[in-house]
Parts: sequence; structure tokens; C-alpha cells
Amino acid sequence: MNKIILLLLFVMSAPLSSFETVHKFYVSVTQVDYNAKQQSLQIISRIFVDDIEELLKQRYDESTNLDKDEESPGVDKNLTTYLNQKLRFVVNGKEVSFTFLGKEYEDDLIICYLEIENITSLETIEITNQVLMDLFEEQQNIVHVKKGNQRKSLIIEKEKGIEVLKFSE
Repeated sequence: MNKIILLLLFVMSAPLSSFETVHKFYVSVTQVDYNAKQQSLQIISRIFVDDIEELLKQRYDESTNLDKDEESPGVDKNLTTYLNQKLRFVVNGKEVSFTFLGKEYEDDLIICYLEIENITSLETIEITNQVLMDLFEEQQNIVHVKKGNQRKSLIIEKEKGIEVLKFSE
């Protein structure tokens, strides 16, 4: 009888333990929109809160908290520093820098708003997006670039590095 109970407990616990080993996806999504009227690139980057929080803890401050109601001081500064190290844009052959405009939280995502000004035209854009790749080997960063009615997308993985997109008028 005891063997039957043990066997039954084992069989019942097997499906429960499989939920603990669910594979986690490591991905960010960045949208780059060329605004010809404002002559700027408007960038929105969506990153999982728990992933970027872990990175900020390791890199800058172990006590970092990205809870929107109890956010640690200095998060914007550290986030800006990190993004400046991991995101790079070359527009029409010239490296350009972005301005960190702010962020907001949406469910389990942190949404970062960036802008690159003084972009009079968009013929080519070279993008390096190494966000979280130093922490997660499986990290993939999806980038969508839109110019007018043209939309191009790419997936950047650790071994791929830099990607170049060309747009026609």
C-alpha cells in the first residue's frame, strides 16, 4: 500500500515540477521611427523589468529597485549610462547620439523613450543593440525601423553584432 501511495505522489508531482523548468525568453523590442517633419528619430525600447533590474544591480547598485511605486534613486542615470554603452546608431554614415527622454512601466516591461535630433534624411541606418547581451547569452533584440510607409525589421543576436538597413526615397 505504501508503495502505491509513493508511486501516486511521484506521478502527480512530475507535471508540477515541469512548470518550474519553463524556458524564459530573453528579448527586447525597439521601435525607431523617422519623423521627417521634426527631423528626428524617435525611439521606443521595451525591455523586461526583471532583466534590466538584475543587470543594473550587478553593474551599478545591488539595492536597485525598479518597482514603479518604490523606484530606487539614480535609476534614470544608471539606465542612461547603460543604454549609451549598448545602443549605437550610425545614420547616413555618421555616428549620432540619442537623448534619454524618460521611461514608464507597463506590466512587466520598462519602456524607454529616446530621441536623435537633426536627422535631415534617412538613407541608411546602422544599428548596434547589445542591451542585456552581457548578462544573457540567449538575448535577442528585435528592432523595427519605420520611414514613411517603409518598415524594416531585424533581429540582433550576440554573434551578429551590427546591422545596416537601407531606405530609398
